[in-house]
Formats: sequence, C-alpha cells, structure tokens
Amino acid sequence: MLTIALPKGSLLEDSIQLLKDVGLDFSAFLESGNRQLQILDPTNTAKGLLVRAQDVPVYVEYGQAQIGIVGYDVLREKSPNVAHLADLKFGGCRLSVAVKDTSPYRRSLDIPPHSRVASKSVRCAREHFNALDLPVEIVPLYGSVELGPITGMSEAIVDLVSTGRTLRENGLIEIDVLFESTARLVAHPLSYRIGSDGITQLVDRLRDRVSCFASIQN
Repeated sequence: MLTIALPKGSLLEDSIQLLKDVGLDFSAFLESGNRQLQILDPTNTAKGLLVRAQDVPVYVEYGQAQIGIVGYDVLREKSPNVAHLADLKFGGCRLSVAVKDTSPYRRSLDIPPHSRVASKSVRCAREHFNALDLPVEIVPLYGSVELGPITGMSEAIVDLVSTGRTLRENGLIEIDVLFESTARLVAHPLSYRIGSDGITQLVDRLRDRVSCFASIQN
C-alpha cells in the first residue's frame, strides 16, 4: 500500500484537493473533530500521514512514506535525500529579507557586518549572507520572527512572505528575495525507481493534473 506524507498547515487543503482530483480522498484530515494522524483512502489503496510540514521529507527519506508534498523552502532548508518529482504550482510564497520600514537598509548588503538576523530558515539565511561575504549572526526563532526587529533583538529577519500583510501590519518591509517557493512532490528514491505500490502511475496522474490545471490558468 502506498503511503503519502501530507503537510499540516497552509498546504494541506490544496494537497488534499489535488489528490482527490486523481482519485484519492484524505479529506477526513480537514474535519474539525478529527484527531487522526493516519487514515486510509476509502479505496484502501493508499494511506495518508498527517505530519508537520518540516517533517514530510524526513518521513519520505527514511521510507515511512513513499511520496510526500512539501514546500520548496523546506527542501532548501533541510536538503533531504529525496527525489524531486514535480512543482505542484500552489502554495506560492517567497523567502525574503525584511527590516523595519524606518530602517536605512534597502538591500542585504546595506546591513552592517556582525548584525543579528532572526530566522526560522537558519540554513538558507546563512547561505544567503555567506554568498554576499557579509558576516552576520543568525538567531534561530521559531515563533513570530517579526518581533526580532520590532524589539531590537535583530536588525533584520529572513522569513517566508506570501501577501506581505503581516510585514506591513508590523512595520516591516522586504529588501531582498532569496527565492520563490511552491509546493513540491517528492518521493523516496528507491521506491520511485522500482515503481512499488503503484507510485509511478500516481505520479503520472498528478503531473497530468498539474499540467492540465496550468494550461487552464494560462
């Protein structure tokens, strides 16, 4: 039986809808009273695991799930040993550097050396500033990163931005975009290579569905 790791949070609803479009129904995960973390599709051909978004590639890499849906930002941050199969074209956002709107800094290179930069995406933030040859202290935060500059703990943040509303409401502005992120389909490399449990057919159906939807949008 094929096991699929699904991400809690903002990507879940679209992930479930995409799978439903190709014949697999895990919509029970969306029911308010449901506390199950593992459910079977009604066809009994696949099992869904509901996991923290950052843990999706871990479950796939270690073989507890053959495929998973996860944001590109998580893949960049964790760099797991998984097969990247498709851009699913939803969950669009960007990883950006932001500062207070009263700050004189308007690009990453304006930030003084040895400043503090708060981020959940520690690895990506460090890679960005290392590439600029700008030494900064990356401060790991896993709650409201926006509070870093507001409280004066950090000069800047590196955080995911979708509409930018949260930044604006907290008096912050973007000054650089590290990369764009969307939901991605990933697989356990060996499972995908040998095509176990119908994984190849499912991946083909998902790719076709994404291509069809993209054509309609265009």
